[in-house]
Amino acid sequence: MILAASIESRSAGRLFLIAITLLLAACSGESEPLKLTGASMGTRWHATIVPPPEGADVGRLQAGIQAQLDRVEQSMSTYRPSSEISLVNAAPVNTPVPVSGDFYAVLSTALAVGRQSSGAYDVTVGSLVDLWGFGASGPLDSVPEPRAVEMLATQGGHRHLRLDGESPSVLKQSALQLDFSSLAKGYGVDVVANWLQEQGIRRYLVEVGGEMRVAGLSHRGNNWQVAIEKPDSTGRSAAAGVSLTDSAIATSGDYRNYFELEGKRYSHLIDPRTGWPVAHDLVSVTVIHPSAMLADAWATALTVLGFDDAMVVAQEQGLAVYFIQRDGDSLRYRHTAEFSPYLVVQQQQGEGARE
Repeated sequence: MILAASIESRSAGRLFLIAITLLLAACSGESEPLKLTGASMGTRWHATIVPPPEGADVGRLQAGIQAQLDRVEQSMSTYRPSSEISLVNAAPVNTPVPVSGDFYAVLSTALAVGRQSSGAYDVTVGSLVDLWGFGASGPLDSVPEPRAVEMLATQGGHRHLRLDGESPSVLKQSALQLDFSSLAKGYGVDVVANWLQEQGIRRYLVEVGGEMRVAGLSHRGNNWQVAIEKPDSTGRSAAAGVSLTDSAIATSGDYRNYFELEGKRYSHLIDPRTGWPVAHDLVSVTVIHPSAMLADAWATALTVLGFDDAMVVAQEQGLAVYFIQRDGDSLRYRHTAEFSPYLVVQQQQGEGARE
């Protein structure tokens, strides 16, 4: 059994997902799958290819996957001063900044999810992420002043961005800072999956920091079996199991990346509408979608919304979503109708949640 868990140390790692992939011993007579791994975006990536291509150059496959992820990181990492996102963030207000087609597409997708979630998802929250100690500046020793939170929340927002698809370019109308940590790993998964398809590989699992996409059948000859992690900061146990093929899965939650000050817990998930960390009973959201990038983004958006609003939006968008709520010392498990076909096992309602 392979635990595909995010070990991203920075705020970009909203994922704490996740997923335990149940790769049981092959019973279909096929040879063992080819398993590759490497480092990217402050975490680890894993790829499982079924069956190994005949005469495959393993070194070439390894290098090819790494090159795809390096390209994404050079575009979207705020930890690289020369990255596209860092250049946009450093640019003066009202100055167009040329960007790649990939960067433009990811930003456009993020803005669309923001609109569809009524502003609960917003990639212009980079300054707030830093203010709350989840960015490169590191952890806090005191809670930010409300005035500072309000100022940065007002400074951010999609309304302060102008995109030119012809160039393409991005122009900021305020000193906002972009942060793609809520969808960059998912985008990286999609990029690698598409590259594998171009190599003629049709059966695979790709995972980056917990975000995952699968295609075809596993080496057992059936769908890939994936477990959703139970929200528990002390261990790794499964809340539910799903069966996937030709799909991506991503989970967002507040139970691994947070800090406590003066007896109060602050999540790394910032509500862009208020500038404050989310504080409600929705502790984990898992989304299944054809795109890992969109699964990643929507998992964040729905977590920020809270259960009632998230369920409404998920139903409006036709999303396959699995929710875990904290109810005192217990957990409640709910899902949209679109999630039902994937679900193969689920914890009993009201099962005690370990603190």
